[in-house]
Amino acid sequence: MKKRGLIVVLIGLLLVGIALSVITFTIPSNITDSSMASMFESMFDEITTEIEIMPGDSAFVSYDASSYDSSLLWGIQNIGYVSGDALHIKISNIFGDDYGEFVMSEPILFDVLNVFQSDSLNFEIKNTGSKTVSIIMMFSENPENSDALSNPDSKIMNMVVPLVISGFLLILGIIVSIIGVIVILVDLKNNSDDKRNY
Repeated sequence: MKKRGLIVVLIGLLLVGIALSVITFTIPSNITDSSMASMFESMFDEITTEIEIMPGDSAFVSYDASSYDSSLLWGIQNIGYVSGDALHIKISNIFGDDYGEFVMSEPILFDVLNVFQSDSLNFEIKNTGSKTVSIIMMFSENPENSDALSNPDSKIMNMVVPLVISGFLLILGIIVSIIGVIVILVDLKNNSDDKRNY
């Protein structure tokens, strides 16, 4: 019986193993939500002070977007997040135009808004959970120009690049493994047909 299928499967599994090893070594085992958030904070130009919101209450944060036809990266972090925390974020401008609504039930939320003119944006953050939460908000216009993304030695790039490579290897390994299984099945079928002909 031909062993080519088994060899292809082993190669695929080896690629998967390498990808998982890269992920394991890239992401520290002691990483926390706060340390992850602080890593991403380097991408932002403006970060608010800590804001406390009681259950059922709302906090308002304004941001003046000065650039025309630009993208605005904004983020919100729930400091000390516990299961069951929930926030409702509504974004509008001074004219009442709606820029979207978001429901947040995780420690961190990031999103990008397209701002077509200089505008003052209002973020209404309502605590829909049962406990008091503390949040910070982060803003950056034209985040593609951020030093965190252009500097190859930044913390983000040191983590993102290996994760992208490992993701590619993981997908490639799965595809190669599937091809190997198909080759094994084809070889088994051909082997059984050859025996039947004899």
